[in-house]
Amino acid sequence: MEKNTIIFSNTDEIKRKTVQEILSQVFDALQEKGYDPVGQIVGYITSGELSYITSYRDARKLIRQVERDELVEVMLKNFLGK
Repeated sequence: MEKNTIIFSNTDEIKRKTVQEILSQVFDALQEKGYDPVGQIVGYITSGELSYITSYRDARKLIRQVERDELVEVMLKNFLGK
């Protein structure tokens, strides 16, 4: 009896949710410290300089878990509703 392989196709959705959660936590940490979260995250994405992200609440550690191009990809897909 032949068994078919089951393909798990939700990996993109899992990645997207993980990136969204990280961005949300980083955003909140920046806001709590009195920074402009959007400006700081844009600065980080465009330059790669981690000093744009506070270490408060491990935000810097969190954002390092995601590649910058993945951040842009998830944000663009969310913006476009894709």
